[in-house]
Amino acid sequence: MNTDLTTAQKDYAIFLPALSGFYATFVGKQRREEYVEESRIPYPSMESMNWLNKKEGLFNYHWTLYSAGHAELDINKDAPKELMVRERDRENSWLLGDSGGFQIGKGVWEGDWKDPNCPKAQKKREQVLAWMDAYMDYGMILDIPAWVARSPAGAKATGISTYQEAVDATRINNDYFMKHRTGACKFLNVLQGENHADAEDWYQQMKDYCDPAKYENHFNGWSMGGQNMCDIHLVLKRIVALRFDGLLEQGKHDFMHFLGTSKLEWATLLTDIQRAVRKYHNPNFTITFDCASPFLATANGQIYIQTETEDRTKWVYRMVPSIDELKYATDTRNFRDGVLADGIFKNFSNSPLTENIKVNDVCIYAPGDTNKVGGPKILAGEIDRDKHGNPILDEDGNQIIRKRDSTSWDSFSYAIQMGHNVWSHINAVQEANRQYDNGNVPAMLVEEQFDRLYFRDVVEAIFATSNRDEAEAIIEEYSKFWMSIIGTRGAVGKKTVNANTGFSNLFTEV
Repeated sequence: MNTDLTTAQKDYAIFLPALSGFYATFVGKQRREEYVEESRIPYPSMESMNWLNKKEGLFNYHWTLYSAGHAELDINKDAPKELMVRERDRENSWLLGDSGGFQIGKGVWEGDWKDPNCPKAQKKREQVLAWMDAYMDYGMILDIPAWVARSPAGAKATGISTYQEAVDATRINNDYFMKHRTGACKFLNVLQGENHADAEDWYQQMKDYCDPAKYENHFNGWSMGGQNMCDIHLVLKRIVALRFDGLLEQGKHDFMHFLGTSKLEWATLLTDIQRAVRKYHNPNFTITFDCASPFLATANGQIYIQTETEDRTKWVYRMVPSIDELKYATDTRNFRDGVLADGIFKNFSNSPLTENIKVNDVCIYAPGDTNKVGGPKILAGEIDRDKHGNPILDEDGNQIIRKRDSTSWDSFSYAIQMGHNVWSHINAVQEANRQYDNGNVPAMLVEEQFDRLYFRDVVEAIFATSNRDEAEAIIEEYSKFWMSIIGTRGAVGKKTVNANTGFSNLFTEV
């Protein structure tokens, strides 16, 4: 099942899998050593799992996000675990670099970020910029999230205690990137803010960095963070403002990224917006969005089994706990056949990474086995016994394990399922768009209480007009509709729309 998901992408908004460093390590280190025994790999090679490798990957996908927050930032240091990124075929792949602002917000990257002369902060600025220029096609500027002041660890590690200090610290980073970038990587201006007023304030303070009239070396597009990434009302207001402010221009501001967006409904509504902007303003306009769900799901023992996109329903990626039993260590059945026959999954849609593997390619360990990467002995757990000391059997005649201090997975079991989940997520996003184009509509994107109202029709009307006031009036006319369209994170409702800016509400300028 050598699938070309790049061709299948068509004109949809582009999902970017947020590549896990854990997963990339397998691809990268295998190039330098036998990181995983060849006999353990159920594919022609480890490169079969590399979707950025057009020639050898079991599936190909052109686009990915990788975070500086998880990277080896010293570009002069050999980093085999990062070769999937560092040595990719740049003609047949496209990478967006996340700057690591989340790490700053959580206090992982310490430093007085509001001081342009802080050595710790300055070193990280230099490293992130050099790393972006070396390996990324596009990158996000190193923003300081507006919520950092509410993060105890972040506030302590950064010295930032107010919304405005986060804005000012971001400006320091912007100025540094603007002055020292080489041009090898194009940069997206990140928009933050936790309600409409803060988001508007942030935009007004930061928009000049994308203005060709203000900076010859201006930034090249936009990244939607905070409330901007999950509030469709705010999204539409912002894009209209960008259009009429001359900051969404062809060849100058062609990309817009939405951080941490995973809902299937948003995969289709972002396509609607992309198509409308292309039709009426910028034919090169491209929306991307990312999430780490395929990797996080595996880390939590979950596997994608199918996509559900029925008309007028909630659209979902269906995930369930994966097969993990020591008794399957000798099971050579086809993976899909085994999990369905034993009732572990009710349904299962194969991916190129599961189509030809066996059950025991995932459930590798048997009772009494030793961890092959040097960890502790795998234990089968305690057998549940009756008062006479006899093993208690389940309805299938199997001994019941009361306490399971074991897993049948090794680290490569996780990697296999991560790859499957990546393929499944990309395919789900594309399938959702195909169903949407065929007339199936998620419940979230149609209002039928009075007259039938489709999201795509309102978006079309907004961008069809060449008058700013008219476009903004259409947005406000449907404000109740927007509140029913839920994003991945963030608040909804009147409080987000009517709130005053955190700065003006809490502090007085002198």
